[in-house]
Amino acid sequence: MPPNKKAKVRKETSSGEQIKGKASAFNKKKKAATPARKREKGSSDSPTYSHWLMKSEPESRFQNGIDLKFGIEDLKAQPEQTACWDGVRNYQARNFMRQMKVGQRAFFYHSNCKEPGVAGRTWTTLTDFSLLLQVDVQYQRMTRRFLPLSELKRYHLQHRDSGGPLKNLALFTKPRLSVQPLTAEEFDFILSLEDKKPL
Repeated sequence: MPPNKKAKVRKETSSGEQIKGKASAFNKKKKAATPARKREKGSSDSPTYSHWLMKSEPESRFQNGIDLKFGIEDLKAQPEQTACWDGVRNYQARNFMRQMKVGQRAFFYHSNCKEPGVAGRTWTTLTDFSLLLQVDVQYQRMTRRFLPLSELKRYHLQHRDSGGPLKNLALFTKPRLSVQPLTAEEFDFILSLEDKKPL
């Protein structure tokens, strides 16, 4: 979308002065509204997260000649079972990555495949935001059973009606994000599902 252009204002005519006056009033309103938006963004009321869901594709898909396949088995096969998490283009997902701290837990989620779902757990081992947005993740373990998206969705729909821990799960409220925050309650509930029979 092209940038917004400022309207040209003529000073020499009386109608031009009225337009100028209207434009000035508009700019004053706009300037007055700006600090409120800044306070809102930088407010201490914004939630901080310590648990995450990170999506990756376990099946081959080529883009510009590069295979984007990287499942949990690929992470497990890396030296020290650690890899740099990159390729995140979405602005909001990158902002979530900037909130990550060393030692925080994350679910490794298989997406864009026949059966998407939670496949395992990882740790964040390095965060470096000085020049490049970089988060290293280390394999922790596979989940005791694969937790498919279809099962998580059933719990989400139940909890949305009854007020359970998955009622606002980002996997369904912001499904396009490849890095998603989880509350501790959401993380613990999803983790508890590995010991239960599928819903």
